[in-house]
Amino acid sequence: MQLDSYDSPDAEALLLVAQERLERSRRRRREIVATSTGALGFLTAAGLLAALAPWQRPFSISITLLVLLVWVLVDRVKFPVAGGWTHPTMLIFVPALFVLPTPLVPLVTTVAILLPRVPDLVRRRVRLAMVPPVIIDAWFSIGPVLVIVLAGAQQLSWSHWPVYVCALLAQFLFDMVATIGWSYAAEGVGPSLQLPLLSWVWAVDAALAPLGLLIAAAALTRPGLLLLALSPTAVLWLFARERRERLHETLALSGAYRGTAYLLGDIVEADDHYTGMHSRDVVQLSLAVAREMQLDSTQQRSLEFAALLHDIGKIRVPKEIINKPGKLDANEWELIRHHPVDGEQMLQLVGGTLASVGQIVRASHERYDGEGYPDGLAGDEIPIEARIIFACDAFSAMTTDRPYRSRMSTGKALDELARCAGTHFDPHVVAAINRLVAPAHAAEQARLDSLARPASAPSEGPTASRPDRRGTAVASSGGSPELPRPA
Repeated sequence: MQLDSYDSPDAEALLLVAQERLERSRRRRREIVATSTGALGFLTAAGLLAALAPWQRPFSISITLLVLLVWVLVDRVKFPVAGGWTHPTMLIFVPALFVLPTPLVPLVTTVAILLPRVPDLVRRRVRLAMVPPVIIDAWFSIGPVLVIVLAGAQQLSWSHWPVYVCALLAQFLFDMVATIGWSYAAEGVGPSLQLPLLSWVWAVDAALAPLGLLIAAAALTRPGLLLLALSPTAVLWLFARERRERLHETLALSGAYRGTAYLLGDIVEADDHYTGMHSRDVVQLSLAVAREMQLDSTQQRSLEFAALLHDIGKIRVPKEIINKPGKLDANEWELIRHHPVDGEQMLQLVGGTLASVGQIVRASHERYDGEGYPDGLAGDEIPIEARIIFACDAFSAMTTDRPYRSRMSTGKALDELARCAGTHFDPHVVAAINRLVAPAHAAEQARLDSLARPASAPSEGPTASRPDRRGTAVASSGGSPELPRPA
């Protein structure tokens, strides 16, 4: 390969590859620095606590080994919470604070969470680079130890319960700072993504902490009673296994619903190619608007299915009516207006998630001012998913050719949406569409203007003065988008 100049395609390709390699190297360095700093910081803090803080209990090898054994067994149980996993380690961590020298507990915690990974490290199934992140996970143990040592409450006493509450809060604080700090420094993950998961983990820890105190009280005189922690652990293991199976079933069922929705979408497209392609265009724009308006994941999934299937009821409408080039009579309009109800009924037959999606499909032709159909809903009475679909449906309809009218430009379609905001469409949805579409349209228009030749471009012909088949606002060259309501 010969590079004749720095601006040749080959030189640009090499430059892009080099930049990508450099960026990967920087990310890798950033991760190594963050994990190494976090792990060394923890080991330093744990070592200082063990060396400088007073021990109010003697060190016992047998008790320490028993704690490690129970901890490893408890740590094997994990159950899903929110978007991650947690372990019932409070069942042994809390007793360890009182049956061991309290300042030694962070170092014991480190050994306990590293022990299960030793076989994989020996067999080289896990890289050594994974050790620092595991050590960082032990930061939670520093907070409770600090509080208990500073309060002089290393001997278990129920009168010290305010200290134990503060110790639990300190555990959450240190866990939050370590987890969020490491995630942001190493991977650039912000707190907003971490806090929902951490709150679930803290809820589980808070629920198990009192039981851990009871086990600690029993084990003070009989250390073998630390094995009591295995009883609730076994119950949690059974619950965790059942929950994992249910999650797998839920994921499989969700995939089945998605597959069914897209299969029905293919049926719509096979019945009428325009309707099917139009529905997929509406899906893409609707999802973009939903993300712009920060709808949650459940709403986005329902919106995706409803946008794909919002015209499925048209299967029951004769194609001669859908593609009729002239005006529709009253009976034909009645069939068109009934297709959202037909769509809901068809999806209710499927059941499950798609049955609830049917409610959105039914409302996807309601107007913001209450003049839509089939139920005359208005404003917030209309599900937000249906309001998004209605506006995106109109925009897609206005910017595509139909047998009875020509399409209009993107700019005119945006102007029409803005003109009908508050009557046909939710103003917030219109604003979101404008934020998404207007910049790309302006850039494309600027590009076309720069390439324009002296010859004038042909002007758009007037569109037919009639509403679109979906009952959405499709303006004529000078007409009104108002829709007649059948008597």
